[in-house]
Amino acid sequence: MRKTVREAARATRQLAPAAVLSFGSYLFVTVLLIGAIGAVSVVAIGLLPETVLLVRRIAGAKRRMVAAWTGQEIPEAYRPVEGTVRERVRTVVRDPGTFTDLRWMVAYYAYGCLPFLAIPLWLLGLLVDGVWCGLLRREAVVLPLIGRLADLDAKWSTALLKPSPKAELAVRVEELTETRAGAIAAHGAELRRIERDLHDGTQARLVSLSMRIGLAKRAYDRDPEAARRLLDDAQDQAEEALTELRHVVRGIHPPILTDRGLAGAVRALAASSGLDVAVTVDGLEDADSERDGARAPAAVEAAAYFVVAESLTNAAKHSGAERAEVGLVRTGKGLRVTVRDEGRGGADEGGGSGLLGMRRRVAALDGTLRLTSPVGGPTVIEVELPCVW
Repeated sequence: MRKTVREAARATRQLAPAAVLSFGSYLFVTVLLIGAIGAVSVVAIGLLPETVLLVRRIAGAKRRMVAAWTGQEIPEAYRPVEGTVRERVRTVVRDPGTFTDLRWMVAYYAYGCLPFLAIPLWLLGLLVDGVWCGLLRREAVVLPLIGRLADLDAKWSTALLKPSPKAELAVRVEELTETRAGAIAAHGAELRRIERDLHDGTQARLVSLSMRIGLAKRAYDRDPEAARRLLDDAQDQAEEALTELRHVVRGIHPPILTDRGLAGAVRALAASSGLDVAVTVDGLEDADSERDGARAPAAVEAAAYFVVAESLTNAAKHSGAERAEVGLVRTGKGLRVTVRDEGRGGADEGGGSGLLGMRRRVAALDGTLRLTSPVGGPTVIEVELPCVW
């Protein structure tokens, strides 16, 4: 009996806020119907986006209640309401999530009375189950119905608040549009960087090299010693130009990724870093295991390498840390990259530290980047890159 009362009390705690929400929904739906009648006026239409946003908040509160009871999140799929009044009205009218929320609210107008049934069940249950369990030692029959009420409320709310495939598709299109724009911006920035490196570095050295060779040809007959010095300088210029070309090529796609794979490339990156970097690898092999399917696609490896390189560079320049940790883990759905340093923290994406570029590069592959950097540290960057092994 004591266990039954505890379970009923837990269900009641779930139904109590649902009852409050239900009462508020009754009032809100009534006001909504009155507002719909007056929607022929321009003022009422202008209030439509704010009304829909309020409905979204109410539906979000119900989603959180259901998730607290069932342990399963109900996803949201809404288009952002932005722009002018006309654009905002057009967005909320065309958003499939608006119809989903209104459908739930109208249905909740009917089944929202379920939480109120807990009151008579408590009164009847304490009497019936008190005798039935306390005296006859049988299982309770009335109080468990309170838990079933909470289950039924959560089941119906889940079915009604779950986004439709059309709504999920619309949100997915919005996400892909944003990631495509980010990928284009990142690609443009990368092209400008390569162009700048070639123009300011390699091209200038090649021009200087050509001039020195020309001067050496002119001085060869009258001053062979000066011509030899000019040729020596030209050789140094050629070596420096080759070094800069290798640097540019490494920025496009590091050859070490092809030669040694991601694990070997990251170990080499850690060894050349100014920090004491510990690298842990789980499920990834070296480059010669590509035939066994242990390597990720080239684009995924390049993105992971870029994240590690940029993160270690930021840590060495800005964090003040002496040590860092890099983790590469092969998961069932992709690759997880974790970079952690014990520096001062406080990393900001708007601070020009390359975090925005990392996020764009990861988003272009439909991945996710999570940054945790409280003031005082530590700074942790965790990246999930989906791929098929």
